Amino acid sequence: MENLYTTMLRNILVAFFLCSSFVLSAQHRNEKLINKLMEQQRTAWNKGNLEGFMATYWNNDSLMFIGKSGVTYGWKNTLENYKKGYPDATAMGTLDFKIIQIQRLASKYYSVTGKWHLERSIGDLQGHFTLLLRKIKNQWHIVKDHSS
Repeated sequence: MENLYTTMLRNILVAFFLCSSFVLSAQHRNEKLINKLMEQQRTAWNKGNLEGFMATYWNNDSLMFIGKSGVTYGWKNTLENYKKGYPDATAMGTLDFKIIQIQRLASKYYSVTGKWHLERSIGDLQGHFTLLLRKIKNQWHIVKDHSS
């Protein structure tokens, strides 16, 4: 009888560790993809490509951006606000950011917290951000951005 319990316990532990490693592997893969998305943003911004920068956002009217001017809904409205606030390369400067935390909230949702910095000849800007990312059609998109 003891052998049966030992065998069952061993099988349960093996199953637990296999499932745990699968979840951790998927989480690690998603974090890599999210870091790649953030690098895509930085690269597009530093090339003066606001549309490329916005390609990482959910192209939907439900996109929410929260900034110093309040809440903006929609991809097009958010892009227009970026164009007004950063009309040229001088205003855009060079973007860099530091990721403070990437946190899995659910299988299709992650939160990203970080610091951003714009180096500009007209005066540097900096602040923090919290992003909510959602996996839509097998791709990660920013669905909510709170930047200050």
